Amino acid sequence: MDEETFRAWARRAADWSVDYLSGVGERPVRAQVAPGEVFRQLPDAPPVAGEPMERIFSDLDRVVMPGMTHWQHPRFFAYFPANASPPSLVAEFVTAALAAQCMLWQTSPAATELETRVMDWLRQMIGLPDGFSGVIQDSASGATLAALLTARERALGFTGNAQGLAGGPTVRVYASEQVHSSVDKAVRIAGIGDANLVRIPVTGSLHGMDPEALDAAIRADREAGLVPAAIVACLGGTGIGACDPIEAVAAVARRHGVFLHVDAAWAGSAMICPEFRDLMRGADLADSLVFNPHKWLFTHFDCSAHFVRDPKALTDTLGLRPTYLRTLGRDGVVDYNEWSIPLGRRFRALKLWFVIRSYGVEALQGMIRHHVAWARDLAEVIAAEPDFELTTAPILSLFTFRFAPAGADDLDALNARLVEHINDDGRTYLTQTRHDGRFVIRFQVGQTTTTREDVMTAWAAVREIAAGLRAG
Repeated sequence: MDEETFRAWARRAADWSVDYLSGVGERPVRAQVAPGEVFRQLPDAPPVAGEPMERIFSDLDRVVMPGMTHWQHPRFFAYFPANASPPSLVAEFVTAALAAQCMLWQTSPAATELETRVMDWLRQMIGLPDGFSGVIQDSASGATLAALLTARERALGFTGNAQGLAGGPTVRVYASEQVHSSVDKAVRIAGIGDANLVRIPVTGSLHGMDPEALDAAIRADREAGLVPAAIVACLGGTGIGACDPIEAVAAVARRHGVFLHVDAAWAGSAMICPEFRDLMRGADLADSLVFNPHKWLFTHFDCSAHFVRDPKALTDTLGLRPTYLRTLGRDGVVDYNEWSIPLGRRFRALKLWFVIRSYGVEALQGMIRHHVAWARDLAEVIAAEPDFELTTAPILSLFTFRFAPAGADDLDALNARLVEHINDDGRTYLTQTRHDGRFVIRFQVGQTTTTREDVMTAWAAVREIAAGLRAG
């Protein structure tokens, strides 16, 4: 492809992107294809000769797009959003053009230094004090794994990497049932094992872990000769938005010298609004904290903000510096590959820089405040509906409910059918969880272009579909 052809197709791709985003609200939210439908339209073998871009773009629309679930749809209320925005997309175009591998300071000094500055902006925006250093990870899962590896090494006197874990003391990690499954995965990958992830019971309206039960579990493990290594506190759990009492949990962690990691993957973005920071009280006492701007701060996936109190502990755990990865003649520079599990690093800071500068903190706060207010409004409407029940009250912009008409026998099965019908209908997209042993439906407001009208339109669709199920 020569330069002029590239210029024409780059413009075509930009126009396609704008047209897609401006019309995404007219599409079904979730892909309406059957398993294998896209696969069967793809040739069995790769083309021997190159094909014209016109044909490739045509197949993008004909084959690929019907099989896409539209995460930027204004009525996407499932999971948590993988948010985006026009400034972020423009930055992604530039990032793709640069195609830099930003593993070391010398491989792109601007990428390293911009990341350092932007992460400090984020630290200030969420109210973390001086003393925390930040790095952009690929996901909260990667950040949590990095945190637990660091906690494991600290608990073992930094001997685990060198000597292995076989025959060594048993390391323990503590969390409630409300933490994300990435914690379970990190415990496995870190060699700690499922059996050593200790589940602490929850209490209170925020469904947070009981600090007294946590303290008792750690004491019992120490008496049994086990090694308490880490506590993972939850700030806005995926299921129902659960929040641990971080200040009380941090006091237990300090009492026992145990590493404290705060997983705020979704809710951390809302901490840019001071009125919500009661939920993170005590986070300044943590050893590390992660949240995802790619969830609720209008920045393209992937972009996960990982803050640590002691960068040396992190780099002593993850850092390797063979001769070919040394920056010669530049003492004191930061090489962020030593802060992360992968060696390769994208220039993720650029899109975050574009977003923060383009919107400004006040506009970002306003968008999050609207989402929280609209979720609370809808929760009140549902609570007043005779055939529905609010199963968990809103925590920020997430709540759960279920369809519970009088005389219905198996409410779990009924609500499972309701979710299937809602998502097949295409007007909105919802997901489910289990709470107190019951099947419940999640509703989370947070998509960039969502309006209050979209929230209420989604609810009208839910009521209509539920009425059809009851009549049937």
